[in-house]
Amino acid sequence: MPVKLLIASDLHGAAPAVHALAARIEAEAPDRIVLLGDLLYHGPRNDLPAGYAPKEVIAVLNGLAERIVAVRGNCDAEVDQMVLDFPCMADYALVEVDGHELYLAHGHLGDPPRLAPGSAFLSGHTHVKTLDNREGVLYVNPGSTSIPKDGTASYAVYENNAFKLKTLEGAMLAERGW
Repeated sequence: MPVKLLIASDLHGAAPAVHALAARIEAEAPDRIVLLGDLLYHGPRNDLPAGYAPKEVIAVLNGLAERIVAVRGNCDAEVDQMVLDFPCMADYALVEVDGHELYLAHGHLGDPPRLAPGSAFLSGHTHVKTLDNREGVLYVNPGSTSIPKDGTASYAVYENNAFKLKTLEGAMLAERGW
């Protein structure tokens, strides 16, 4: 049975962005939600994001907890795990989808181990969208929902052996498969 994933990163406690993401989750109807870190705190290098309200973000994310797979970002801490109803402290996760191995990480710890062709490396951290095929491995960065460094709040979707980058309003930006 094909699987659909919605992938987001760098929420940074911005309630308006998370509410917009929740609307996209409802519209996209993914089987699983992949969060690539930096969920609640904006970090010392970023300005306070518009609508910074981590308690509101906690409530939205906990309402989706049973569908979330998350990894730790450089702004996430143990106190975040205390308020979230899903695991979020792993540095990386491996997920198999449609016969492809997906390596999930925030991206602040460097490149993944060598991945086989037909795999994908999903990471955030830079707040810049990327969708590249390097020697048969897809490198996917959904950008940031809250503090995009390339001007457009965004997320990604995996479905039918391809990744799509979309604006937080749902407009298609790019698509790539293996």
